[in-house]
Amino acid sequence: MKAIRFASVIMLVAMVLVACAPAAPSSTTTTTSATPVATIPSDQLVQSGLLFFCSDIPYPPQEYFDQNGNPQGTDIDIATEIAHRLGLKALFVNTVFDSIIPALSSGKCDAIISAMNITTDRQKQISQIKYFQAGQSMVTLKGNPNKINTLMDLCGKAAAAESGTTEADYIGGTGDYAGKGLTQQCTAAGKQPITLVVAQKDTDALQQLQSNKVVIYMADSPVAAYYTVQHPDQFELAAGGQVLEPIDEGIGVLCGTAKDCTNAPLSPVGSAIQTALKSMMADGTYTKILQKWNLTTGAVTLP
Repeated sequence: MKAIRFASVIMLVAMVLVACAPAAPSSTTTTTSATPVATIPSDQLVQSGLLFFCSDIPYPPQEYFDQNGNPQGTDIDIATEIAHRLGLKALFVNTVFDSIIPALSSGKCDAIISAMNITTDRQKQISQIKYFQAGQSMVTLKGNPNKINTLMDLCGKAAAAESGTTEADYIGGTGDYAGKGLTQQCTAAGKQPITLVVAQKDTDALQQLQSNKVVIYMADSPVAAYYTVQHPDQFELAAGGQVLEPIDEGIGVLCGTAKDCTNAPLSPVGSAIQTALKSMMADGTYTKILQKWNLTTGAVTLP
């Protein structure tokens, strides 16, 4: 099992500040020339001239809709800039998270950008290009009425998470946490297991907490911090902000003909996206996007 730690004050403050970012359009100012840094053959795309990204919206601040219904967030800005550098226009397909890999496989999009953690199980199905890093946090109601001060305080209680997420795996002991999730830790300590409430959408999981049907809602740390700052009269971080060690997030692409994508080479789509992402990192545009959303603590580098 991945180690657990208490997030540093600096990291938590940086994550909390994300909610203070001003409203912004879904695309960011580009610094590239008209010449693409790489190209994708048209027969490799869902539609020529376009780059479709599957994304589970809303999941702020990485992807959500503005007041006019336009997608925005760090993932949206990164994907928009990647498409621009490939001479394409980015379009976003709102997709339920637990069906997002099948959506890619069935040709509904060219790539996934949706705060998706890089896990062993997912790497068997698709290739994942590292582009961000985030921890995971628990949100409770204001005042922490159920006294969730440690992970073991969840034993015998109910917790909500979105279906198909690392958080659901971690609580229930599935995926990369098979047999060693929080509920198994509870039973090993002689305590009652955790009741995992799985919601199809992340906002539905948060609603479970709002309705007092669960004692915590678990999500990626930037998202958890966003909600606690946007609604300080309703929510706060549980357990003093205790989070999992940061986990890399990846842009998902098909890996070609390989049955197991773990060590498969990138497809033409994946290779071009990685080239565009590298160029964004090299000229500082990637950093500017993260600065815009106060998420520079999640910055990563590529070889």
